[in-house]
Amino acid sequence: MERQSKTINKIREKAASREQFDANAYAGKLLYSVFGFISSTDFTDNAILISNLGYIMARQNFNVCVVDFKVFYPNLYLYLDVPQNLRGNGLLAVLKDDKADLREEVKPTKYTGLYLLSPSPQDLMEEYFDFSVDKVCEVIEIIKKKFDIVLIDIPNNPPLEFCLGAMKQSHMGFFTASERIDALSNITRLLDFVDSVGVSVAKFTNIIFMNMQDIKYDFSMIKKLKFKIVAGLPLIKGAAADALEGKLYIKDNSLVNNLFKKEIAKIIASILEQK
Repeated sequence: MERQSKTINKIREKAASREQFDANAYAGKLLYSVFGFISSTDFTDNAILISNLGYIMARQNFNVCVVDFKVFYPNLYLYLDVPQNLRGNGLLAVLKDDKADLREEVKPTKYTGLYLLSPSPQDLMEEYFDFSVDKVCEVIEIIKKKFDIVLIDIPNNPPLEFCLGAMKQSHMGFFTASERIDALSNITRLLDFVDSVGVSVAKFTNIIFMNMQDIKYDFSMIKKLKFKIVAGLPLIKGAAADALEGKLYIKDNSLVNNLFKKEIAKIIASILEQK
């Protein structure tokens, strides 16, 4: 029994070590720091993924900035339990004023090393219509100089400058998808448009499947078209329930799904290995 117990403990330690990453080991080695996430189907929730991902990376001693570019419907402030910005503050202030103090507009979360730059839900839609792709890129350039890792929630609205600018500046891009028949066609159509306006799409070849329900689904065509499936996160009802209360599933839930943790670790490994 004692031998069996020791064996089990060794297996657990080995499994845990694969999920741990230390920023010190990557100090000065990360060539790329900006990572974009864009939804390609219904039934994905980038905010759940990005908030939990950012928290784990911050725990590993990275300074992480989460950027919500969903300017018409920001929600990451809810998931990270950060008070909403007043109208005109946050992202809009940085866009409008080159001299805006980033320290005032990027809000610390209650988690050490994790920060948020978000629009205000009180901002008017028309306030975001006049910004160019170059201006969006400029803001991202400013942010990436201040943080080890930048995670951007990109709106799936390709004519919008915030979509194009974020895709242009992302060193690595991830499409999130559910097991829907239109996932691949949505991805290829968006990439065709983005490529037609001169934005490189080579870095957006990674796909993260979310809310997987173990149903029959044909993944073969995705691989034939040279897309890489980085991870597959299971459907976790608790993750959505925790988010509604401003809690992080990976931190606050007492029954965290081990497969969810394992697949999140794959995404982090892909980010840190820069491939």
